[in-house]
Amino acid sequence: MPKPFRNTRIQFRFPRAASFLAALAALVTVLIAPPAAALAGNGAKPPDESRPVYSYEQAVRESVWVDTGLDGDGDGRTDRVAVDVIRPREAAEQGIRVPVIMDASPYYACCGRGNESQKKTYDAQGRPLQFPLYYDNYFVPRGYAVALVDLTGTSRSDGCTDVGGRSDVLSAKAVVDWLGGRARGYASARGRTAVRAGWSTGAVGMIGKSYDGTIANAVAATGVPGLRTVVPISAISSWYDYYFAQGAALFGSGPDGLADRVESAAARGRCQAVQRALREGAPRSGDWTPLWEERDYVKDAGRVRASVLAVHGMQDLNVRTQHFGQWWDALAREGVERKVWLSQAGHVDPFDLRREEWVRTLHRWFDHYLLGYDNGVEREPMADVERAPGQWATDAVWPPRGTSATTVRPAAGPVPGVGTLGLLPAPAGAASVFTDDPALDESDWAAHATESTPAKASFLTGPLARDLRLSGSSRVRLTVTPSTGSAHLTAVLVDLGPAVIRNYAGAGEGIRTLSGRTCWGAGTSADTGCFRVTEPDTAQVAHTVFSRGWADLGHHAGLEEGEVLTPGRPYTITLALGATDHVVPAGHRLALIVAGTDAGLVQPASTRPRLTLDLAGTAAELPVTGGWPAFLRATRGGPGGGPSGPGGGSGGLRQPYDAGPPVTAPGLRPPAVTALP
Repeated sequence: MPKPFRNTRIQFRFPRAASFLAALAALVTVLIAPPAAALAGNGAKPPDESRPVYSYEQAVRESVWVDTGLDGDGDGRTDRVAVDVIRPREAAEQGIRVPVIMDASPYYACCGRGNESQKKTYDAQGRPLQFPLYYDNYFVPRGYAVALVDLTGTSRSDGCTDVGGRSDVLSAKAVVDWLGGRARGYASARGRTAVRAGWSTGAVGMIGKSYDGTIANAVAATGVPGLRTVVPISAISSWYDYYFAQGAALFGSGPDGLADRVESAAARGRCQAVQRALREGAPRSGDWTPLWEERDYVKDAGRVRASVLAVHGMQDLNVRTQHFGQWWDALAREGVERKVWLSQAGHVDPFDLRREEWVRTLHRWFDHYLLGYDNGVEREPMADVERAPGQWATDAVWPPRGTSATTVRPAAGPVPGVGTLGLLPAPAGAASVFTDDPALDESDWAAHATESTPAKASFLTGPLARDLRLSGSSRVRLTVTPSTGSAHLTAVLVDLGPAVIRNYAGAGEGIRTLSGRTCWGAGTSADTGCFRVTEPDTAQVAHTVFSRGWADLGHHAGLEEGEVLTPGRPYTITLALGATDHVVPAGHRLALIVAGTDAGLVQPASTRPRLTLDLAGTAAELPVTGGWPAFLRATRGGPGGGPSGPGGGSGGLRQPYDAGPPVTAPGLRPPAVTALP
């Protein structure tokens, strides 16, 4: 495992002497103007990357209020959103236009950004001093502007927060339009002095974690001109799926609670109608409503024209990997140029996981898509995947070539409630019975996967003869008969075997923050560009839950409207499990566990049902690299271990059943879900 940086200062400082300006002019001529693409056309060898040739200390720092064209708070005036901009002064003086890195967020005043919860700060005249995160420190000296946008209803902006709705999205889009000369900006919140972004090339890259990355996804889905790339980190792709899982309510308040947390005090007073609309439009029934339709960006993936560099923690139980998986798959269908980083952490920024490599990658990504450098970043491996804490591998495409949906099926074993998992269907009439226990969670079930317990049904392969890799999203079709009028269901995939993993259930969700700092770019006393270093926070476990899905059985027919179940009647529902990339090593076992309420993640149903699982009507579709032959080889010991066709092998069902010893070492208990993405 590579050692973390400790007290290393990677920092650029610029002299104030006139000699610097002379050298700067020469460097600008060589490195910045004309653009790299034009240099190649003139026969000159272009530079390999943008260089820190501009003064950060002398950069222009200004605030602009952009007219959104909306009147969300109903005060008779169109809303303006505050945009704090920092850009190279020397470029403006020489008439050189620069591209823009933009982070639109509701958190700059209420909650802060990054691992250290940085907020914007201003001097006595209201001029911006601190720009949270490192984008300004690192990229402004390299010929970029950075624009940090206060979403409507937050900090210094007008309007009302509508949590991913029209106001949020169009306010951020309006800033992209202003940067491209298509919208109006003003020097103050109420004044009439117009401000134009004549210094901008109109090329914009949006970036952000969580809510911020969600807005980047949403603006990309409008197809706005000028948005060249987006970098969504742990981002939502459909707000319904943040608050519900196929009809089952997840813990936390609704969108009105989040709006109340991020809105400015002034907005809370004027935005009661919007708050009411959020409450009424998002009933806790789990039904799909027009409010959720407006906040579903996946359906608009066909409008995306920007490239996408997506980042997600595979153990993120805040913004779960369902969001990444469905967005990625939709972008793939549309042929969008894209790249992905998948970590073993929870809701963590890659800057705090793999700092040096992340900044290098982001630098080259923005250089290519915003400055036109032909640096080959788009031809490099599509995926970086963390295999163990701090240990990464790459794939040319993701999911990797040869990955295909493989249908595996549960069957009964000699121990009640503990069956097998293979390729052949169970005989008609085979069943497994369990009773929902809202006090138990996935860790409890996995710890007793090999034992008969009343609250779950588990299905296991034997110890694998070879590594088995799953890459992508899974689905589990369940045929279930409830004993009561309501039921919630959970399905999880578990790697049964010892491992050292990131402690995603810990306070840092897989990282530990240390006292040392590293500096990224230039800085001032008000904005140093120096950040506390981190190291992996690890845990020794006996099992790893690596993919999950939940549903309300009352929504088996669709999300539009749930129904009261008829006790004794069988229902079939398909649970979507979160995207993952996990290798179950040889010697470990793969388990599928089906249970009821997942405590701490899903709110329990109104009743506590006894559930009869029809094994013949149940199957899991897994994204196996190598497809069913790879599954067969892993579970049978080799290509000669069974018949050659997908229907001929048993995947271990004909072997003597051996559940192995009980799994008694700990796993990780999921952290409580918060109401803040």
